[in-house]
Amino acid sequence: MKLAVLSGKGGTGKTTVSSNLAFITKSLLIDTDIEEPNSHIFLKPKNIKNFPVNTMYPEIDMERCILCGNCGDFCRFNAIIPSKKKVLVFEESCHDCGGCKIVCRAGAINYCKREIGEIFVGETYFNSPIKYGKLNIGEMSGVKIIKELYKTTPEKDFIIDCPPGTSCTTVASVEESDFAIIVTEPSPFGLSDMKLVIELLQDMKIPFGIVINKSIDGNTEVKNYCNKNSFEILGEIPFDKDIAKTYSKGEIICDTLPQYREIFENILKKIPEVINNEI
Repeated sequence: MKLAVLSGKGGTGKTTVSSNLAFITKSLLIDTDIEEPNSHIFLKPKNIKNFPVNTMYPEIDMERCILCGNCGDFCRFNAIIPSKKKVLVFEESCHDCGGCKIVCRAGAINYCKREIGEIFVGETYFNSPIKYGKLNIGEMSGVKIIKELYKTTPEKDFIIDCPPGTSCTTVASVEESDFAIIVTEPSPFGLSDMKLVIELLQDMKIPFGIVINKSIDGNTEVKNYCNKNSFEILGEIPFDKDIAKTYSKGEIICDTLPQYREIFENILKKIPEVINNEI
């Protein structure tokens, strides 16, 4: 099973959940939070190999260009803008779709290669595989890195540490998954951001469950919302100073605080029940 872990905003605890599930299952973990990957801090990979990820962008042959404007009309990302005397190309905005070359009547467009980031592959300190991508500073889209991460993954079962929010990189990350775990905090902001992620997953028809991180007694907004809408709460991670210390040291909870291992084991046990109820 491909299991995605995502959240409505950063800092909610999705890496905590994904790294602990990887520790328990010894499955491959793919960190697709390419703008700020941090799973490797906890999984401490060794024998790391890195590979560049390239994208293509258009180059205009102005001796052949007839300034018809078709390329600019086609590009919805404004990566290519014809003016009266030349065609401007903003390579960082190009999404490498290849459409401008197709609509060019003069055959004036060719493509150049540009590196946008890297993929890292290694082995965790508990001897399971880990992969993560990293987008170069200044680049606008890391979707190609995420697609390359999946393209080079033959495994059928893995855990995905997704980017936060509902951006195009989140969509690219979660669309490969069979099930999604939404990590949230028991606060009004957590609830608000969680609703956006739920809407995304429902649109993509991906079954999901909820994990409440930093759970405290008396804060019931998230629970009430889930119960009202019949959304399964897979587990609750308590608000605990020892957990916070473990996280700040870059350690995995199940490894250093084994008394909490059952929480993550129960999360995994509940997933088949949720999927069966969806069928």
